[in-house]
Amino acid sequence: MDLKYKDKDGGVVLAFNGRWVSWSHTVVAYTAFISALIIGISLHYHKIVENEFYRYPDEWFPSVSATIGDRYPERSFFMIFIAITSGPRFALVGLWYLLTRKPGTKVPGFVATMGILRTLTCGGWTYITSTDDHDWHDILMISYIVATLPWTTGCIALSPSNPTAIKYRKYLASAFFGTLVPLIYFFIQHKVHRVAGAYTIYAFFEWALILFDVGFDAVTALDFNTFEIVIRDVQGSSKRDHYSVESALLEKEKQQATAGVFALRFTWTEALDTAADIYHGFVFWSMLTSLGLLVWYFPLWHMGISGYEAFVMSTISPFLLCISPIRSLVVNNLRIVHLLSLSGVGAYLVVDPVYRLFTVGFAVAMSCLGWVGSLSSESIHEARFESKVLGLLVGLILSATAKFAWTTNNPIWPVMHAANGGWNGTGLALGLVAALRFTRRAPLSSSSAPDMLPGSVVLSAFGVGGLFFALHSLLSDTSTMILWVWEGFPVRGPYFSTHGWFTLAAMSIGVFIGIARPNLAGSWLTFGVGSLGALFLTIYSHWAGYYGGLALTIYIMAAAVPLLSSASRKSPAATFGLGFLIYNFMVLFHVWVVAYAFVPGGPLVREHTDWVMLTMMLLVGAGVLNYNNSKPRHTAPRHGYPSQHRQYNMVSTLIINILFLCAAFMRFPTNDYKPYHGEDRVLTAGIWTIHFSLDNDMWSSEYRMRDLIKELELDVVGLLESDLQRIIMGNRDTTQFLAEDLGMYVDYGPGPNKHTWGAALLSKFPIIESKHHLLPSPVGELAPAIHATLDVYGELVDVFVFHSGQEEDPEDRRLQSEYLANLMGSTPRPAILLSYLVTVPLEGNYNTYVSTTSGMHDVDPSDWDRWCEYILFKRLKRVGYARVSRSTITDTELQVAKFVVPQSDSEFHHVETLSAEERNRRAEESEVPAGWRFPAMFRGNGVRDHRYHVFDEPRYYN
Repeated sequence: MDLKYKDKDGGVVLAFNGRWVSWSHTVVAYTAFISALIIGISLHYHKIVENEFYRYPDEWFPSVSATIGDRYPERSFFMIFIAITSGPRFALVGLWYLLTRKPGTKVPGFVATMGILRTLTCGGWTYITSTDDHDWHDILMISYIVATLPWTTGCIALSPSNPTAIKYRKYLASAFFGTLVPLIYFFIQHKVHRVAGAYTIYAFFEWALILFDVGFDAVTALDFNTFEIVIRDVQGSSKRDHYSVESALLEKEKQQATAGVFALRFTWTEALDTAADIYHGFVFWSMLTSLGLLVWYFPLWHMGISGYEAFVMSTISPFLLCISPIRSLVVNNLRIVHLLSLSGVGAYLVVDPVYRLFTVGFAVAMSCLGWVGSLSSESIHEARFESKVLGLLVGLILSATAKFAWTTNNPIWPVMHAANGGWNGTGLALGLVAALRFTRRAPLSSSSAPDMLPGSVVLSAFGVGGLFFALHSLLSDTSTMILWVWEGFPVRGPYFSTHGWFTLAAMSIGVFIGIARPNLAGSWLTFGVGSLGALFLTIYSHWAGYYGGLALTIYIMAAAVPLLSSASRKSPAATFGLGFLIYNFMVLFHVWVVAYAFVPGGPLVREHTDWVMLTMMLLVGAGVLNYNNSKPRHTAPRHGYPSQHRQYNMVSTLIINILFLCAAFMRFPTNDYKPYHGEDRVLTAGIWTIHFSLDNDMWSSEYRMRDLIKELELDVVGLLESDLQRIIMGNRDTTQFLAEDLGMYVDYGPGPNKHTWGAALLSKFPIIESKHHLLPSPVGELAPAIHATLDVYGELVDVFVFHSGQEEDPEDRRLQSEYLANLMGSTPRPAILLSYLVTVPLEGNYNTYVSTTSGMHDVDPSDWDRWCEYILFKRLKRVGYARVSRSTITDTELQVAKFVVPQSDSEFHHVETLSAEERNRRAEESEVPAGWRFPAMFRGNGVRDHRYHVFDEPRYYN
């Protein structure tokens, strides 16, 4: 539409410079926040600095949300000015689009869309406070932060040739995103660790975010100087008429600041290809990581070698490529092979565990065969090969993200279905589309591309074996390395739900280092850094160990690119067939260090995770040696910006990281952790051997466990056989789901590098301190124990969770009983033992656990029908005891006891001086208060095959 102006220069009635749009936006936005802060401090200072844990003087500066959120009149001042801000804000976004648009690119339109989305979501989270609707406030806040990233980077990429504006944008964007790190840290210190004053420091960083965010948009005043309202471009900047050497240098600087992402020429073809590659890589890792879990089910339930362990060898299918007719058949029919690999995603439809394993074993064989065939045939074309490698590695990042979002279960695993949170049907449908898209191009070579590069096939295979083992054992779940360095409360290192993104970010950085600088990634210098990281991860705990793990993560992901490139240009049957055979050996090796009692020669590698790590790095080092021997002596350096497929993968990885952060925000602990019967000072405790969270029918059992724990109203529960952070258990952690869903604190117990089958503690009461113990085990398996001190209604109560050694090793069990008796006797506080003792009531080691040394009493000495699970206590009033059938969840019942915590010294003295007869005097249910009673729903036939059994009803004591 033509506009008419009424003056001598063209009919302008009112003219003002475009920079005033920026200035008006800046002034009104700052006024909205600062006016609310001044009025809030003046009228309600003590109220707005108070939070859920502390008040003035521990906290002395208000957060943004407390200032603008709930109180009159500051909330009204803020809302009025923020509403006025919307006009200049929309105008600012529109002017920016007009300034930066140019033919042939859709990026300015995308950035403007993000600007509008930010404006709308900003209005959402400011007008819907957390008091009004906490969920929608959080959703809109997350959406605002997510949209800020493409808006900020897009503005930098599209900046006109103005050095000052570009400089300020880079500084303010760096300050904004850099502030997020301490912001999150101090919020965790406040919310999780309840550190006094942490929220005040958090508030300063929160206000800094506001200043940087508005300041970033204020820089547009330097660019809008070229505009006159309404709108005439008086300098021609929006048409890009002036181009100079300085402009070219600034364009290059902008591209470097945004990693070249906004130089992307968007096409649906390449976008869909990238999505298909990544999702198909996700399916590969989903199938590979599920195989060990399914195999483990059979020796677990047979209590010994079952024969089904042979399916571990499904991965060596690339050996078939050494047969020329099979090689040609596979490479010329890759679409069929990849489609057959999806049978593993559909395996959830196979109910029988044996046939489900058969299906997944076949799928893994086809998946390995198809991927190796694709990598080999594409290796002669750099861009297509890189796309496949990126699909495989970014697919691992997507798999780790999905597992984080599903609290360490993969939603398309064959142990998942609709009843326990699985998305198998959706995953299969997407997998079919992705596989068809993944294989839409004919292979470039029908041969195996043998010996295209010099070097050793054997060394290359060693590298492949070590690489896949490292990726699978350490990086398939973001919490694995965090639990390696976990040592209990107080928290002195990373935490799985709040720091898991650090692992994912390190994985993302590593991938693109490998793509951009393969020679650096494959060098001995970086191998040394990676080895040092592995050493720190192995020998240190807390942050020191985790920092080593992050260094190792970056290295492994980076080294994957040159090692896979080198291996793909040799005989695939030799490099990948032998490589996966070595990988299988490493998988067994890292199981034998714990399961040495069940395998021939197992004691030779007992408790030697350090040997596993050393062997893994030596194998990777063999691959590095081959790479350096086989690469050309002189390679031309790469120039220019990243090619299109790299940029698409960069954007995809960025999106996956954002999705991870959104999942982390949703998983952030927000429960109030209240016990079920606080008014009666009752502590309900349970002990349960959960058999690695696989039920009798080979389904993941977290949901069913959660339901029973919730319905029995357990405040404290010990879980045994709970360490699932190994390949054969799927690198899972059931305690994360249970703790977050039930609102409980959790101590994972001795980590996966401590060579036990696991002991964990969940508690509604704060865990003040916890220590992990490995009890004497000269012959048999290591016996784990947790000694935790809880704050129970203002009293410190010690809880011990313990799994004794197996029946075949009586000397181990004797030594363990003495160790634990002394440990329990060392505390003068009230105490509870939740345990698996492997002893007959009133006989043998029982009399060491229940003794004057330990000071502990049996929850019910008349219960003769026990062999494994026992609950002991001291200095507490035991008021109830029950045994609840397991249904098909595990192989062991859930035992539960109720205790009342004394309130005074006289009450403590009374329970201590009770005789055995007085302590064990029975009472009828009608004689005890309602808050002491067990739920009636488990009487008779119970629910879902959970019922009170052995006694057919709970026992009460008074």
